[in-house]
Amino acid sequence: MVVALLLTTAGIAFMFWSYQQISAAAVDRQHTRNVMSMANNLLSDLKDAETGQRGYALTGNEAYLQPYLVVRDQVIPDLKALRVEIGTADATGNLDILAPLIEAKMVDLASGIAMRRADNQNAMRLLMEGGTGEQLMGQIRSGLEGLIDAQTQKGLRNEAKFDAGMGRLLLILFVVAALALLFALTFVYLIYQKSQHDIKQLVHLETLHLLQAQEASNALLAQANQRLHEQEQRLWVTLNSIGDGVITTDAGARITLLNPVAEALTGWTQAQAQGKPVDEVFHIIHKDSRTPAMNPVTEVLAQGTVQNMANHVVLIAHDAREFDIADSCAPIRDADARVVGSVLVFRNISDEYAAQQSLRDSAALVLTILNTVVDGLVTVNADGGIVETNNPAIELMFGFTGAELLGKPLSLLIPELDQNQPNMSLEYYEASDEARAMGVGREVVGKRKDGSTFPLEIAVSEMTLRGKRYFTGILRDISARKQAEEALREAGALQKAIFDSANFSSIATDAKGVIQIFNVGAERMLGYTAAEMMNKVTPADISDPQELIARAKSLSQELETEISPGFEALVFKASRGIEDIYELTYIRKDGSRFPALVSVTALRDAQGGIIGYLLIGTDNTARQQVETERARLDEVLQAKNAELERARRVADHANQAKSDFLSSMSHELRSPLNAILGFAQLLESSTPPPSPGQAASIGQILKAGWYLLKLINEILDLTLIESGRLSLSLEPTSLHEVLRDCQAMIEPQAQQRGILIKFPPADAEDCFVIADRTRLKQVLVNFLSNAIKYNRPDGTVDVSYRLHSAGRLRISVRDSGEGLSPSKISQLFQPFNRLGQEAGAEEGTGIGLVVSRQLVELMDGEIGVTSTVGVGSVFWFELSAAHAPELSCADFMPLTVPQIAQPTDASVRTLLYVEDSKANMALVAQLIARRPDMRLLGAPDATRGIALARAHQPDLILMDINLPGISGTQALAILQQDAATRHIPVLALSANAMPRDIDKGLAAGFFRYLTKPIRVQEFMAALDEGLARADTHGS
Repeated sequence: MVVALLLTTAGIAFMFWSYQQISAAAVDRQHTRNVMSMANNLLSDLKDAETGQRGYALTGNEAYLQPYLVVRDQVIPDLKALRVEIGTADATGNLDILAPLIEAKMVDLASGIAMRRADNQNAMRLLMEGGTGEQLMGQIRSGLEGLIDAQTQKGLRNEAKFDAGMGRLLLILFVVAALALLFALTFVYLIYQKSQHDIKQLVHLETLHLLQAQEASNALLAQANQRLHEQEQRLWVTLNSIGDGVITTDAGARITLLNPVAEALTGWTQAQAQGKPVDEVFHIIHKDSRTPAMNPVTEVLAQGTVQNMANHVVLIAHDAREFDIADSCAPIRDADARVVGSVLVFRNISDEYAAQQSLRDSAALVLTILNTVVDGLVTVNADGGIVETNNPAIELMFGFTGAELLGKPLSLLIPELDQNQPNMSLEYYEASDEARAMGVGREVVGKRKDGSTFPLEIAVSEMTLRGKRYFTGILRDISARKQAEEALREAGALQKAIFDSANFSSIATDAKGVIQIFNVGAERMLGYTAAEMMNKVTPADISDPQELIARAKSLSQELETEISPGFEALVFKASRGIEDIYELTYIRKDGSRFPALVSVTALRDAQGGIIGYLLIGTDNTARQQVETERARLDEVLQAKNAELERARRVADHANQAKSDFLSSMSHELRSPLNAILGFAQLLESSTPPPSPGQAASIGQILKAGWYLLKLINEILDLTLIESGRLSLSLEPTSLHEVLRDCQAMIEPQAQQRGILIKFPPADAEDCFVIADRTRLKQVLVNFLSNAIKYNRPDGTVDVSYRLHSAGRLRISVRDSGEGLSPSKISQLFQPFNRLGQEAGAEEGTGIGLVVSRQLVELMDGEIGVTSTVGVGSVFWFELSAAHAPELSCADFMPLTVPQIAQPTDASVRTLLYVEDSKANMALVAQLIARRPDMRLLGAPDATRGIALARAHQPDLILMDINLPGISGTQALAILQQDAATRHIPVLALSANAMPRDIDKGLAAGFFRYLTKPIRVQEFMAALDEGLARADTHGS
């Protein structure tokens, strides 16, 4: 028992020793677990610090540095705690290896952060790309994982040691139990089993917990690594896959990064653009002005604010391509909120711009179409029938302006579309079945602003805009169509009447020639009824067979193709599209024959195929008779024409002789008149002035001389008109201006006789007629002179004009004279017939009205007179009315009249006068004597005149035309050929006053052509003009 007790005690003691061993093994196992946890935490913290450093390097956001800062402050204490926890020399040796690596890693992280803060992108990139940090992290990870593996092995050894101790304890317990108390064996055994089970369960749970902790730590580490990798990949993929271009710059606006889209748009690669100024790579201009645009990077770096540039900017790529872009730029700030760079995001919106421009162009095209279509377009609110919009065609169609129609009911334009009448509203037509729906072909009556109505065609459709219903109406004025339809009906009736006419035959056949239509004219002409001919015979059956054979032969030769006699010969040309009208002989039903003129036309379908022929014929019997008679008359006419041609040549010779005689007589009469009127004007204006008796005598001389000149001019006018050589310049002429000129010319004569003349008031509407201004004035002056001469004392003359008929204006001169009987009116326009006034006090030739009538008729007018004996007469003429001419700005330019400077005594001008008439020479000498600034040289013929011109170099030459020997025109040619005299202006003064003489003189080179007798004022003005020309040529 004692032994058993001792053995039991020893066993209990040994059991306690074994328990202590087991407890020590449990402590070692817990220690191992703590070391593994601390190592895993240290590795996880280092990874978080590295991840935060990378995030800060990429974004510059200080928030990413928080894990690093925690690790930086705790890593040394954590190493020390781990060293203390490990305790053993072999394990601390591993820490001695890891500690420098961890310190190096922390230095590497701190260097990267410092470089990022210093914005040293290149160094930071080199540091990251160098792999030193990754190598250190790999070594640290390997060291810590080795330490963890060693601790894991140690835990396994402790577990084995624990199991061994437990075995010993079990053995001791068994022995003690066996020795001590056998009876307690079962109890002890149960206790043992319970203890064993609890201990194993505890060991299993602890081991499982450690393994779970290890797996969780490994999972967290893997997740951290995965997140870091994903963030890096996401950032890179984002920059490479984003549809916008991204450019980053440093604070100096130099490129640090371009993503692929930016490279594609700018034309620069990352390598090419690195470090370049952003303006060089991102070159933008204004779209409209093509001037450089402000780069947003400059504004962002200067102001530190986000800049947006939405549109109207064009990017010029490195290869000169252009892109419309929209861009925005934001600053990049460091931890101290300082701007350390910028990020520029932009995108290509060229397609959007093109689409917008296309949309604008399309809208403009639609608007242009709506504004130019001839159909009216109107939009009406479906609820009230109120006009919302309309196009210009509506305004033209109805006479309302667009503003007047807006807000008004459509029934204002189309009264029958009254919204108050259910069966006439647009709603009714839209909602009803399609058979009643209003569309193209629906005709209504439109009402214009002036109340007039007209036919309309209207089409209506419904549309919904922003939840509201509208009707769109297309209105077409069909007045022209209605008129065309009416004209078509009339034409159809006319065609039917023509076709049914009995004056010509109309025979229509099918393509084979069988007669299908045989009109009334054919029945009358040929004696057959339509029933006898239709669908039975061809036109060849009623034609002369011999003529058909001859026609077939002739056409075969002409067209170089074989044509058979018969119906083919009648229609062959028409079948080839050749116009064919020919003569043939038709045979009537009774066998008689007659010549016919036949026109053949091929009838074709829509595709151009021949479906038949139409033969229209007329009885040519009368025409042949007429042609025979006409041929005979032509022979007679030719004989008469030959006789008339001989008579015309004789008449032309006589007219030429008369013209030469009149020209000669004009010269011979004007030459003495020149002297008479010239000296009379000198006497009238001489100093001292003539006495009253002398003045009266001079006045009579002048009056008689001017009357004689007027008579000569009227005779010449009449001769020119009768010979057809009078030329007129017809143009729109103002009646106001012509009447004002006539008033100034005629009023002195009227005042002398006490006659009151009434002209249209100055503010009356001006009218224009097609006329020659000079000849129109001549006609009016003749009418006015006669109205004054043949008026009663203190009588009146009334001048008026009015629109008499379409396009014709009537000018009337009414007097209060004695009036004319119908018999006198019939003799009024006969040459030299003064209606019995030859012995009267009034002078006259009887040719003034004759000239006036012929002048009016030459101006495409009409002249006439109405008169009442004892009341007075109205002389009138009508001319074509005209619109006022449109004048250009040049027509209103003021005329500049050269100012002739008064010469000093030392600059007297020389006039050379070449004249064979001594009287004319004396007259001009006296006129020049009144000009102290001029002296006169005279030459009686052209030869001496040319010699004097060469010797004295006169300022101006006055040249007569009809000179002995060399004529004035020939002398002018000699002077112009001589370099010494060609600069001298030459003025013509001649009694040859015919228009052709004047035209010939001006064409020869005279700068002016004056006719005799001399009009002093006109003569002096011409001298001044010549001297001005001399000054111009001299300078």
